[in-house]
Amino acid sequence: MKPKILLVDDEPATLIGLTRYLSKAGYTVEEASCLAEAQEAITSHRFHAVILDLILPDGNGIELIRDLRETYPDTAIVVITGAGDIPTAVEAMRRGADNFLTKPINLAELDVFLQKSLELGTLRRRDSTFQRFKKKVNPYFSVNSPMKEVEKLAILAAENDSPVLLQGETGTGKGVLARWIHEQSSRCSGPFVEVNCSSLRGELLASELFGHVKGAFTSAIQDKQGLIEVADGGTLFLDEISDMDLAVQAQFLKVIEEKCYRRLGEVKVRRSDFRLICATNKNLQEETQQGKFREDLYFRINIFPISIPPLRERLEDLTGIIQDILADLGTSQCQIIPDVIKYLRNYLWPGNIRELRNVLERALILARNNPLTLEYFPNLEASVYPISSNKGNIKDLERLEGEHIKDVINNFGGDKRKAAEALRVSRATLYRKIKKYKQPL
Repeated sequence: MKPKILLVDDEPATLIGLTRYLSKAGYTVEEASCLAEAQEAITSHRFHAVILDLILPDGNGIELIRDLRETYPDTAIVVITGAGDIPTAVEAMRRGADNFLTKPINLAELDVFLQKSLELGTLRRRDSTFQRFKKKVNPYFSVNSPMKEVEKLAILAAENDSPVLLQGETGTGKGVLARWIHEQSSRCSGPFVEVNCSSLRGELLASELFGHVKGAFTSAIQDKQGLIEVADGGTLFLDEISDMDLAVQAQFLKVIEEKCYRRLGEVKVRRSDFRLICATNKNLQEETQQGKFREDLYFRINIFPISIPPLRERLEDLTGIIQDILADLGTSQCQIIPDVIKYLRNYLWPGNIRELRNVLERALILARNNPLTLEYFPNLEASVYPISSNKGNIKDLERLEGEHIKDVINNFGGDKRKAAEALRVSRATLYRKIKKYKQPL
C-alpha cells in the first residue's frame, strides 16, 4: 500500500515539482494550497505524512501541527520553511513536527527526511497498539485437529485484503482469530478496531460506526469520530454482525462497496481504507431467508468464510489448550492431575474455550497454588452434559453429538425449547442438528 502524502504549500511551482518527484518515488500525493484546504483534506482522508509550509495565505501552519498531533498522533509531519524562519521551524518541532527543511528544497534530502518521519509514525502506531494490547491471546492451532484447516485458511486471509466472515458458536475464539489475522497481515501496524453489534442498536450503533456532528441528535453535544474512521489503515472487526439492525446494514453496505461514509448529521463525504472482518454465531443464510439480514450484504461479506469448530469437536486439543490458558494466566507450572483431564474430556463444553478458560480460572482461585484436582471443578452440570466412557471414541464425534442431543431432548420430555437452553444453542441450531443426525422430532 503506497504511503499517502498531503502536500501543503501556496506556491504552484513548488506543488508541481514536489508532487511530480514524490509520485515517481512511490507516494500517493494530494495537494492543498492553504490551511482551509489542508483541514478539509485531513477530515476526508487519512494521511501517512504531511509536508507543510508554515507561511500560508490564511494563517500559520503551526496551528495545523497542533490539530494533527491531537487527532492523528502517528501521522508524520515534515515542515518546509524559508531560510530566515529557523526559529519558527524550531517552534514547529516543539509543537510536534518530526523534521524541517529550508527552501530551496533538496529533493533527495526531502525523500530521506520523509522516510525517517514515516518510520517514526510507524513506531508511534506500533507503540500505541502495543500499549492497548500488551496481553495477546493466540489461537491454538494443533497438527491433526480440525483447527489445522482453520489455520491454513487464516494464513490465506492474512495475505489479502478481502472481507473475511468468521462463523462458529459463542466462545470458540472468533475474536482471537480475527486479531491474529490482522497481526499477520500487511496492516499489522494499523489499528485493530472491534465493534460488538449485539451491544448497540439503531442510532447508537450508527453513531459508533460512522461518528456524528454536534446536534445530529439530542445527546450529540460535540463532534465524534466514528470507528470506521479510526480503523483507517487497519482492520475493522464487526462481531455478531447478524445482530446489526437492517437500517444500519443498508448504510454499511455502501461503506463496504465505496469505502465512503458520512458522519450522522453531516453532508461531507469521508473516506476510510480499512480491512473488514466479520463474525457471527448464527447461520446468516437462514437469517437472510427469514428477512433478518440483507442478502446483498451477506454476499458482500461472505467472500472468504472460515468456520471455527466447537471445542467438543476438537477434544484432542484439550490438553494443549489447557496448557495455553494456564500459561496466559501466569500459572504454566501449575500441576493438573490426569483424572482432571479425563473428567474435562467427558464434558461437551457448550460455552467452548471461553467456558474452559472460566472454569480453569475458578479452579486456580479455589486451589490456592495447590495441584488442580477434581474437587476444584464443581458445577460442570455432568447430569446434563455427560459423555459415557463407552462413547469416548474421538473418531466418531458426530455420532456422539447426535446421541447426546437425543439424550438431552429425552431428559426434558421432548421439550426442544428447554433442550436448546440446556445445550446453550438456539432452537434453529437444534432443529438443524436434529435434521442432520436424522433424530425423530
